Amino acid sequence: MKQYDIVFIGQMGMGKVVPFEGSPYMERGSPLLQATMAASCLGKKIAAVTTVSESEEYLLEPLKTAGVDFFVKPGETLEMRIVFPTANVDERQTFVINRGASLSIDEMPPIKPCLVVLCWLFFPEFQLDLMRVLKARGFRLSVDMQSFVLQADHMTGVVHLKDVPEKKEILRMADFVKLDAMEAQTLTGADVLQDQAEILEHWGSPETIITSSEGVLARSKKKTTFEKFTNRNIQGRMGRGDTVIGSYLAHRLDHSVEDSLMFAAALTSIKMESAGPFSGSLDDVIQRMHAPVSC
Repeated sequence: MKQYDIVFIGQMGMGKVVPFEGSPYMERGSPLLQATMAASCLGKKIAAVTTVSESEEYLLEPLKTAGVDFFVKPGETLEMRIVFPTANVDERQTFVINRGASLSIDEMPPIKPCLVVLCWLFFPEFQLDLMRVLKARGFRLSVDMQSFVLQADHMTGVVHLKDVPEKKEILRMADFVKLDAMEAQTLTGADVLQDQAEILEHWGSPETIITSSEGVLARSKKKTTFEKFTNRNIQGRMGRGDTVIGSYLAHRLDHSVEDSLMFAAALTSIKMESAGPFSGSLDDVIQRMHAPVSC
């Protein structure tokens, strides 16, 4: 069995992004790609377990270049359409064109217990079963509540945010919980980040990371930390939360919550200035961390 620091699990995909201003463009990637690439600059031993169609295996090229090991099951590629109807980048309308392929638990590669980051969109029943199995086998888990909160209409493909009946079980199984402000509001009913984080912690989340247009909040052991984003534009808004969690977790393996949040906010700020997954260097991130806030 192979040993890794972090294993990311999810689909490869692509989507058509329609910004509030500007021309539509194709975003090649997925939560898995965004999160894995964000984690890759720290020199950790990383693997990705994913699905992609044979005709679109070129989507894996960034992972190859970054030196990430990957295990691939051939299957349909996730396809989506994302519309930003207003200047508020926390508001978006999502449409599913193709949900992509899933995996069975038996198809998971033989990997020694480590930190597993679930980057799926949809397939909530599979993810819940997978969490139970992995937890029983001694894995640490990071869960993206987006994959449970976002629910697509089977007829129209329109995605709505809905509450999750199993949310407390999910939170108690996870070691890290990632979501954005809108998803947190759907789960908790609160519209203030601090209140959202406290409610999620009360329900069982040991370490919560919530993103918003202003920055990212972390809540752990009844302490809240917040870091502002410093991006100069929002050309690369897609993948914001995935980039945060990938970089945060890779840094968090051997750093404090506060240091890891600062690192993740800086890396994500760089990523949001251009489309696609993070492609900068560790030096770029360190420089941004120590740059004046006004930048």
